[in-house]
Formats: sequence, structure tokens, C-alpha cells
Amino acid sequence: MNPHPLSASLEAGLQALNLTLPPLAPAQLLAYLDLISRWNKVYNLTAIRDPQEMLSQHLLDCLALVGPLDEAAAQRPAAAAPWRLLDVGSGAGLPGVVLAICRPAWSVTCVDTVAKKASFIRQVGAELGLANLNATHQRVEAMVEPPFELITSRAFASLVDFVTLSRARLAQGGQWVAMKAKLQEAEQAEVPADVVIQRVQPLQVPGLAAERCLVWLASR
Repeated sequence: MNPHPLSASLEAGLQALNLTLPPLAPAQLLAYLDLISRWNKVYNLTAIRDPQEMLSQHLLDCLALVGPLDEAAAQRPAAAAPWRLLDVGSGAGLPGVVLAICRPAWSVTCVDTVAKKASFIRQVGAELGLANLNATHQRVEAMVEPPFELITSRAFASLVDFVTLSRARLAQGGQWVAMKAKLQEAEQAEVPADVVIQRVQPLQVPGLAAERCLVWLASR
């Protein structure tokens, strides 16, 4: 079987990020990209059409989140169960599907208000055998699932909307992690008084010159 045309680019990106993945993960990530491309022809999951650009602007961008989450997971008590993670406004599953592939022990739930996007994520989970991936079509503020230790978002909304809409789904002692291009002072100033920005962590995404960061937040 011929190697996937993006295999070498993905491997180079993983090395640049110093990421170690489960044996099946690289092939699953590339199969996921192929599924996005296939569904994109009908459902317009993303405006990016070129596979190489999808790799850098979507896949590697989300893979840059895995290392920081690993570091945060390592700081949890040894007896703590693996993370239950909620990805808000997941769209095509970015970063939720990527996290589910890379870290099979984590339970990942993706929520989106667009039915076709939730359906796509379910199809990805079925085709790639991701038993730890769930997708739900609803508004995050309407969810009734038990609280999550970690809530992520990528280009979902302003920080104030992100934390306000998902607040009821955050477990006590849990954290929000927002993927941002850059945190503006005005957006930072709008964060509710009972929510603290713990840190803003710069990210370096292989192949991308644009600024990227993670904003870690928690309830006071």
C-alpha cells in the first residue's frame, strides 16, 4: 500500500512538537483529514480545501494542544481518573477528535449547534473506532451531562461567552482552555470577575507563522 501523501509532513510536525502518539494515531489522523475532505464537498465543514493547508492550519494547530494538556494531566493527583473533556463549538471536531485520537484514555465529548457537524463527528468515531469520542447536537448551555474536568474551545466565541455559556458544565476545580490566535486586552477585560485567567501560554505550530496561544481559566 502506498503511503499517505501527507504522512511525511505529519511525521515532521509530530517531531517538531515532540509528541509521542499511540501506534494507530498517525494513520487515524490522516484518515480523519480524508473524511473532512470527503464530507466537505457536500457539507462545507471548513473553508480550507487544500489538504496540505488542512494539515497545518487544522491538524497541527490542534496537535499543538496535546503537549500542554499532557503537562496539565501530569499535575493531577495520581489517583485521579482520566479526564472527561468537553469541546465546545467543535465544528468538524477540532480539537475534540484530534484529542480523542491522540489520547484514547480521555473521554471526549464534542458539542455543536449544527446537526451535520455533530453527525460528521459521530461518523468519524464509528469509522475510526474511537470508543472514547461522543458528539451531541445542542447548545452547550442546554446540556445536562455531568460536569467535565476540562472544557476546550477553538475559535468558538469570546472568552466571556465561552465561560458564561459553559459554566454549568465545568466540574468543581476544573479548567477552561481556549485556543486563540491572540488575546486582546479588551477581550481579557470582559472576563467575569469570578473567573480568573490563570495563564496565557504561547504555542508554536509547525509550518504556521501566525500567533497562537492557549488561555487557561478557572472559577475563583
